This record gives sequence, C-alpha cells and structure tokens, in this order.
Amino acid sequence: MTHRKILKSNRPLLAEVERIGVADHPLDAIKAFIRRFVSLSEHQARVASAWVAHTHVIEAADSTPYLAVTSAEKQCGKSRFLEVLELLVDIPWKTDKATVAVLPRKIHKVGPTLLLDESDAAFAGEKEYSEMLRGVLNSGHRRGGKVTCCEGSPGSFTFQDFDTFCAKAIAGIGRLPDTIADRSIAIRLKRAARGERIERFRRRDVEPEAASLKAQIETWAAAILPDLRDARPDLPESLSDRQQDGAEPLLAIADAAGGDWPEALRTALVVLCSEAQAEDSSIGVMLLADVRHVLRDVERISSADLAAALAEIETSPWGEWSKGKPLSPAKLARLLHPFEVSPAVIRIGERTTRGYLRDDFLDAWTRYLPPIPVEGPQSVTTKQPFVLNEIEAEKRYLFESVTPSKESQTQKGNSQTMQNANENEDCDTVTLFTPPTGRQGLPDEGEL
Repeated sequence: MTHRKILKSNRPLLAEVERIGVADHPLDAIKAFIRRFVSLSEHQARVASAWVAHTHVIEAADSTPYLAVTSAEKQCGKSRFLEVLELLVDIPWKTDKATVAVLPRKIHKVGPTLLLDESDAAFAGEKEYSEMLRGVLNSGHRRGGKVTCCEGSPGSFTFQDFDTFCAKAIAGIGRLPDTIADRSIAIRLKRAARGERIERFRRRDVEPEAASLKAQIETWAAAILPDLRDARPDLPESLSDRQQDGAEPLLAIADAAGGDWPEALRTALVVLCSEAQAEDSSIGVMLLADVRHVLRDVERISSADLAAALAEIETSPWGEWSKGKPLSPAKLARLLHPFEVSPAVIRIGERTTRGYLRDDFLDAWTRYLPPIPVEGPQSVTTKQPFVLNEIEAEKRYLFESVTPSKESQTQKGNSQTMQNANENEDCDTVTLFTPPTGRQGLPDEGEL
C-alpha cells in the first residue's frame, strides 16, 4: 500500500509536544471535543479518543480494534458520532455503502479510516455486498489481512489479493454479526437524557477548531510513533486474546500520553469489553454463568433440580426455553455436552439420582467465564494489572470449593447426626440448596 503519509522528521516535534501542557493534551482535547456533540460515558469517550489517535499511528500496530457503534433504537447519535470522528481521524472515508468492486480496492489503495454507517441495512441487503463486507471486516483487523477478487474480462480472468487492514468504525442498530463484534470494542449509545446538554453540531462552524485539533494530534502522533513500534504495554488479563489484540495499540498510546490515561484507559477497556461480553454471550456461556450462580453454595444437585432452578432465573431464557415450556433435564444435558459436562448417577442423601457435581463445572467455568469479582476498590497500574487480584480470588474460590475445611467437615458430621435423629424424615444431607420449584411440571429423570 502506498497510501500512508509519513510526517517529515524535520518538523519541530519535541518543541511542539513540550508546548502542549497536561491539561491541553491531545487525548484530553479529543475527549472534550467529542463529548460536546455526542452523549458518551467517560469510559466510551476515553476509548474513542485513544482510537482517534490510533488512526494516525496505525502503521506502528499489528492489529486494529474496530469501534462497534450500536444502539437499540434510532436517534441515539450514531451518525453524529461518525460525523464528529470524520473531522479528527486520519484519511476519513465515511460512507453508508460502497460497491463490491470499490470496497476492497479503495481500502487496498488508500488505507483510509473507514466510517461505515447504516451497517444493519448493509448486512441485511444485497447478498453479494454483505458477503464482501463480512470478508473485509473479518480479515481487516490484523495487518496482512486480505480478500481475493477476480480481475479482468471474460476469457482472460485472473485474481488479485487486496489488503483489508485499516481502522474501522461501524455504526448500526442492533447487534453486529458475532465474528465482527468479536473484533470490536462496543460503543453502545443511548439517547441523551432530558436535561443532558449536548451542543448542536454545525460542521461549518466547528471545522476550523477541528482542523486545529487534528493538526495537534498529528504532531503528537509523529513524535510518539517511533516508541509505539517497540511498545509492549501490559494488558489486562481479564480480556480475551482477541480483545487484548485490539487493546494493545490503544494502551500503547495511553502509556505514551501518561498522566491518568494509562490507568483510566485500562479500566475503560475492561468495563466496555466485560459489558459487551455479558450482553453478547453465546447461550452456552450464559448457561455456564447461571449454573455457577445456582451452584455457588452447592456441592451436588440432581438434573431435575438444576433445570428447575435455572428456570426460576427471570433474566435468562430457561423458563420458556422450549415453546414456552421450561428447560428440561434432557435439553440441559445437550447444552452442557459441548463443554464436556455430562450428568452421572450421584448420591444425594439417602437417594441416588442423575445429576451433577460442582467439580464437574470447574474446568468450563475457568475457561469460559470471567473471574468472580473481588469486593472492594481495585487499583490499576501499568506494572501490575488490577485483574491479577481477580485471578487470585478465582483460584481461592476454586480451591476452597474442592477442599473441605475442618469446619465444613465438622458441619458435615453434625449434619449426619441430625439425619440419624430424624430417620423418618426425607432429609437431603448433601445438597445445601433447595430449588424453588422442586420437580413439579418437569419430565421424569428417565428422560435422560
């Protein structure tokens, strides 16, 4: 690609950077400028500001995080957000749609910052274009990503690879396709609340101010570019591998900025990525999270009781899982099978039944769920990411769940004594949790 402009090294960069005080740092100025016209949270504004700077130094990055700008309804500021970004990013290309021929070729030749609006219509529209768009977005988050297209005329067809790597912000209503959302940082916009003051955006009035700010960004970006090529910022371990790939270039910029940016941006990324993961989790991950909640104080549970307890969680779909009926033990087993968790014959009190041990889920919880949050304030540093505390807490939780203490053994002995004293009662001496609905209305265990 021949598109990327290189700022001349003889510019008085250091003098210009030193002139910029901490209060007037380009990242702070970007954040203030965007929030004048778009209703963003502090975390969202932090990420958007670092992303704007990233577009000017993308040549130093091996990956780029997309901004997934979504909302539940219209008139939440998505298009306005892209209009504001258009004034600040490097080589902006704002469009609602490009032809199948233009999309990969312009990215390959120009390497723009793609600001794609109305993506929900694009993905639901013409199949050929939507498939090309998916291919460009699926491959273009890492340097070296390509799509292959036919070239030439009938009788002399050949093929050509087109580079798809460039910064991209994608706006639309609802959710993006999973593979694209997985490469993105979610900026979920809401309508401005009554009383929230958002300045009217008049492009011709703000263009001179935006041009001055953009020049300031370019000067600072050129000054830090050599350091960014060798930067290896500390990454929050609570992020997934792909989230860390996207976070890395932004955190390198935050570390170069100094001040409160390294800590604040790490917090912002963890919060936004965690929120997106919670909202966009696959049904299997949602099930694991709900099972962990049900089994928080339980060592073992029957299949029927676990299904019944899950059906009582109002914020999850298990109560009306199958044509309005609750999740059955058999369907629960099928959902858990991909995670290598299966029901087995277990003993609960004086009866045997098919069910699950909490130990059966430990591996899946560790692999697919975030650590259990630690209560109390957290401190974030670049030298020791705050998520280490969460990881240690998760280890303690897992260890304690499989290693009974002397106190728990004593309580178990007392429980056995109580059982002997109540031989005629149908006591459950192992299960510490009684599902609210029992077995009423659920299939017999023989369904398994």
